Amino acid sequence: MSGNQLTGEIPSVLGLLSNLKELGFSRNSLKGNIPSSLGNLSSLEELRLSENALSGIIPEALGQLRNLSLFTVFGNAISGIVPVAMFNLSNIRAFDIGVNKIQGTLHSDLEINMPHVEFFSVVDNQIYGQIPISVSNATNLNVLQFNGNRFNGNVPSLEKLDKLFNLELGENHLGQGREGDLNFLCTLVNNTKLEYLAIGKNKFGGEFPKCISNFSSNLRGLGMGGNNIWGRIPDSIGNFINLEVLSISVNQLSGPIPFNIGRLQKLKEFSALNNSLSGTIPHSIGNLIELTELDLSFNNLQGSIPSGLVNCKNLILMDLSHNNLSGPIPSEILGLSSLSIVLSLSSNSLTGELAVEVEKLKNLGILDVSHNRLSGLLPKNLGSCVSLGKLFLEGNLFEGPIPSSLSSLRGLEALDLSDNNLSGGIPEFLVRFGVLKYLNLSFNNFEGVIPSEAVFKNTSAIFVEGNNKLCGGIPELHLSRCNSKASSKTSIKLKITIIVVISGVTLVFSILLIIWFRKKKEQKPTTTHVENSLLQLSYQSILRAADGFSPQNLVGLGSFGSVYKGILEANGAVIAVK
Repeated sequence: MSGNQLTGEIPSVLGLLSNLKELGFSRNSLKGNIPSSLGNLSSLEELRLSENALSGIIPEALGQLRNLSLFTVFGNAISGIVPVAMFNLSNIRAFDIGVNKIQGTLHSDLEINMPHVEFFSVVDNQIYGQIPISVSNATNLNVLQFNGNRFNGNVPSLEKLDKLFNLELGENHLGQGREGDLNFLCTLVNNTKLEYLAIGKNKFGGEFPKCISNFSSNLRGLGMGGNNIWGRIPDSIGNFINLEVLSISVNQLSGPIPFNIGRLQKLKEFSALNNSLSGTIPHSIGNLIELTELDLSFNNLQGSIPSGLVNCKNLILMDLSHNNLSGPIPSEILGLSSLSIVLSLSSNSLTGELAVEVEKLKNLGILDVSHNRLSGLLPKNLGSCVSLGKLFLEGNLFEGPIPSSLSSLRGLEALDLSDNNLSGGIPEFLVRFGVLKYLNLSFNNFEGVIPSEAVFKNTSAIFVEGNNKLCGGIPELHLSRCNSKASSKTSIKLKITIIVVISGVTLVFSILLIIWFRKKKEQKPTTTHVENSLLQLSYQSILRAADGFSPQNLVGLGSFGSVYKGILEANGAVIAVK
């Protein structure tokens, strides 16, 4: 009946099915208590009740099921303590009470009599006390999971568990923060099947155990982060050629990262953050071609960022922040288009400009290069990083305006450009960033009017102090009021532009008009307007001009006399004689 949509409670009448061998209700929506009547199923071999909404306690009657080989109530809301009788089911092969609310104490002298058990898990409950010594008698164990509880004290010898391939003790209170806490690891050196070892987030102390070098090369996952382990990472770490996950973060490890780390060509996750590692990042790290996550932040690493990391074309997260790295950011790193979660290089001493290859980070969610010594203009290519949700560029030497291409970053939730030498106006497109919840532009050289809409009206989200030429905005920002000269700056520029254009057009038109008139004048025939001149002519010249006042030259008669046409001999001018 597993994997259906069953609801309600488990019927008590099922306890009457005395010949029932398997009862499975996993992955449903059952609620209520586990019926005590199920303890009557003397033939029952498998009881699967995982991934429901069951509550209450584990009935003590279930300790009577002597033929039970599989018991799982994983993923419910069961509380109370585990009946002691459950630890004496001698035929049990799989025992899983993980991810519940089970409490109670396990004592070191608790007898666990499960000679055939292969899978034992109490993961993610509220069990406290010590891990029983008798667990080492379960010599057929393949998987042992105590993680996510409140176990304390020392871990017993696991020497007899030579079939164990998965040991998870993380997220407890194991160890005492001193030498000897990790001795139990040395009891596993003869185990050739161990693949996963997780002891992170405890109180283990002591030096990084050298005996780990003798672990089987079959090891695929090693998690030791969140403890108080000191010493160096052994060079022999390179022997684990099948290792896929190496987590040693949040310890007190020192010294360099071994060059042999480059031999772990199957490594997918390498986390060593928050230690005291020193030296340079070995170039051999570029051999980790399967690497997806690299976190070396909060150490004392120095030197340059290896350009060989460009070979790690599956990287989705890289965090090298809070070290002493120097030199430019290799353009090859910015060209890793696989990066989709985080690229953080903040709080180092990196120099140079942000290369144009940054445009290839189209899938990146967070870019943080803050608190370095980067300089130059903000590259326009940043606008190609359209998946960015957070962009941190503060604490550098960037200059110039905010490029208009950043208007493409409409998914930004946080943008920090503070403590640079940026200038110009605050772009209006920031008003259109609907999900922007944090904007820090403080301590730059921005000028002009600050908007009052969207993020700019939220004083807990906008920071603009240290920009003495900014004005306006909401009163809570305590900026000076914009005077008419400042507030109409754009308008004045527009008017000046219009006047210059009109004046230029008028001047050109006037010049063309003058040229046209001059040409027109040159084309007119010469005419003498004698009527506007006082000619001094003799009677004889007039008589000759009018041909003796012949009738042929008569042009008109009026009340004041006759008018004759004449032609002067001197210049051929036409005259009228009255």
